[in-house]
Amino acid sequence: MGSRKEKIILVTGGTGLVGQAIKTIVEEERKLGSQEVQNETWIFCGSSTIDLRKKDETDAFFEKEKPTHVIHLAAMVGGLFHNMAHNLDFFRDNMSINDNVLHASFKYKVKKVVSCLSTCIFPDKITYPIDETMVHNGPPHTSNYGYSYAKRMIDVLNRGYHDQHGCMFTSVIPCNIFGPNDNFSLTSSHVIPALIRRMDDAMTNGDKTFSVWGSGAPLRQFIYSLDIAKLFVWTLRHYQSIEPLILSVDEVDEVSISKAAEAIKKAHGFTGEIIYDTSKADGQFKKTASNRKLRSLYQEFSFTPFEQAIQETVTWFKNNRESARL
Repeated sequence: MGSRKEKIILVTGGTGLVGQAIKTIVEEERKLGSQEVQNETWIFCGSSTIDLRKKDETDAFFEKEKPTHVIHLAAMVGGLFHNMAHNLDFFRDNMSINDNVLHASFKYKVKKVVSCLSTCIFPDKITYPIDETMVHNGPPHTSNYGYSYAKRMIDVLNRGYHDQHGCMFTSVIPCNIFGPNDNFSLTSSHVIPALIRRMDDAMTNGDKTFSVWGSGAPLRQFIYSLDIAKLFVWTLRHYQSIEPLILSVDEVDEVSISKAAEAIKKAHGFTGEIIYDTSKADGQFKKTASNRKLRSLYQEFSFTPFEQAIQETVTWFKNNRESARL
């Protein structure tokens, strides 16, 4: 038996978009001979390894692996319509997952937990830009209240474990993430992977036009999965507060859906015309989040340019379409 590394870091939801991006970043650090990563053992687990909704299973896993640190990404997730039809299931399953992971972390003396929240947990009626102080300032959007309230409760649990037991359990709130290993399903994926998949289909079919739902005008902050992965690793190593931290690109880097579609067209080399189906709803016009707190703590971080990140994601999808989540 070799000696145990100083840190044993468990990543729940480790087989998903962000988990796989963290794995890529950690492997890159190892190749470059980074000193910090030499003292770390990383364990990536997905739902096929463990059902975190089950307390006994969660406890047994923590007892076996003995993590010193946890990045908690695991969640029951789904698209808009799935959420609307199953708000109770989303609330109960996510409450169970979060309660089990955080209680096991306390029970087995984990030194630090970084949990992943979501910008959709913020109040529906809110002023922009959103910041970290606004999480509990009003009800979330009615479409996904089950998921949103369960995610908000992580912040409540973090405060409780800190106040009662001195635990360093914290959370981050990312903006819209995209990149390799995303979910490219036509029914449950987010806007960028959906457009990448649909445009690939259109090119295969020889279509001369490509339809985007809505006017293309709404604005979004998109963050590349490899950038969010670097920020997760930085948060785990350096952020010492239980207060949530928004991980987002700068406000000036907000892009319209039409700009995203044009970047995807360029990356694919699609020669047809993009048309906008304005009979379809646009949804919220903007959801701007402020990264001022992140910038005050980590000024030198540079984000991957949007078009480059889109190109890398499209290339990954084309090379991995057979094994991608469709």
